[in-house]
Amino acid sequence: MTKELHTKAIQQPIFKLIGDTSQEIGQDCYVIGGFVRDYLLEKRIPKDIDIVVTGSGIELAKKVATKLKGKPQVSIFKNFGTAMVKHKELELEFVGARKESYHRDSRKPVVEDGTLGDDQNRRDFTINALAISLNPENFGALIDPFDGIGDLNRKLIRTPLEPGVTYSDDPLRMMRAIRFAAQLDFSIEIESLRAIAAHKERIKIVSKERIVDELNKILMCDKPSVGLALMHQTELLPIVLPELTALQGIEEVEGQRHKDNFWHTLEVVDNIAKITDDLWLRWAALLHDIGKAPTKRFSKKVGWTFHGHEFLGSKMVYKLFKRLRLPLNEKMKFVQKMVLMSSRPIILAEDHVTDSAVRRLVFDAGDYVDDLMTLCEADITTKNPRKQRKYKNNFKLVRQKIVEVEERDKIRNFQPPVTGEEIMEVFDLKPSKEIGIIKEAIKEAILEGVIPNEHDAAYQFMLKKGESLGLKPVSQ
Repeated sequence: MTKELHTKAIQQPIFKLIGDTSQEIGQDCYVIGGFVRDYLLEKRIPKDIDIVVTGSGIELAKKVATKLKGKPQVSIFKNFGTAMVKHKELELEFVGARKESYHRDSRKPVVEDGTLGDDQNRRDFTINALAISLNPENFGALIDPFDGIGDLNRKLIRTPLEPGVTYSDDPLRMMRAIRFAAQLDFSIEIESLRAIAAHKERIKIVSKERIVDELNKILMCDKPSVGLALMHQTELLPIVLPELTALQGIEEVEGQRHKDNFWHTLEVVDNIAKITDDLWLRWAALLHDIGKAPTKRFSKKVGWTFHGHEFLGSKMVYKLFKRLRLPLNEKMKFVQKMVLMSSRPIILAEDHVTDSAVRRLVFDAGDYVDDLMTLCEADITTKNPRKQRKYKNNFKLVRQKIVEVEERDKIRNFQPPVTGEEIMEVFDLKPSKEIGIIKEAIKEAILEGVIPNEHDAAYQFMLKKGESLGLKPVSQ
């Protein structure tokens, strides 16, 4: 990492303007944290920039805003002593340098004004404590008291202070360490790993929302299994997602074994991460087998079974989402549906693919049939090349069949060709169970291919079904 790269990071005119303005009001200022880290890693050019000030961050933000074209509005957060200025595509957050102390039962610190050194001490990791001076006398100088540059080169996550203190003070940092390791493809220093395991119970004082935010970021990594395996290794995972770790292990009875569904699940999540950036589809992959632990049974006749694990798993999704304060809305319902239907295309692919089975799949999955197929394809983790080819080819056939059936029968988002109102009118009925029976019979006839998904055919079928129920059209 050369000084040229540090200076290049702050070559935009805005940085010199901030430094000059800071000098006018008698303060020093530095760009610090994620912007510096990511720029030096040359991964991406970050748009959110933290400016630490040895004085009032709010005062500097206000002064800088008056000098910018268009005089952008300053968003002030007095409780945190911070201010935000949006300039073009950049988000500049100004904060006064501070030192912190913590109480045992809270991750909210007692904050006092401090120096740049104090501010760097309180940072979570050495790679996030890197600062670049914006002061005219040493503009572009890198301030790196903990060898963060060395850790960037070594691809290492390490805390500035003793890791036990860092993690005990703010236990969310344990999740952040794992998330950064997964995002950046870094290792966590061995002492840090041990400290996370030693302080794992402290994660319980962190709000569910903050934990889920880190979990989501882990799930959105290129290879989520890295973060999930680290959570498992440090024993955070059974505290946060006990339903997942309950899947771990292989049992053998009378020479019959089942696969380790925990490590299988991590493979499925990695597989789906190669295909989609849909966070909720990744959650579905993570939870698709959670019903297997409570439904696992062994019998001499058939060996290991997990009967009804999809149904139970979909019920468990609600409890898990509620506990973690994940959204209990359409996103949860989507995950539930994916878990409930996760074996349907697999069974279909193993059997002869009939039109009626595909129609039912499309009817039940609706707009999510493509997501369901993506999940099932990700579920292929066999290491046997012959089996893998077979499964992939079978799923290809199912996908082709879905297209054919959909084009012909228009089953997706199915609406009965004959409405309840029409049935009531034809047979002069008030709301009654017979209407539901006729509608269900029409739906079944269409799904089974007995009649096409057309009004005239459905109307004639309705007349016959009504007759079998002892009903007569009013015109007769």
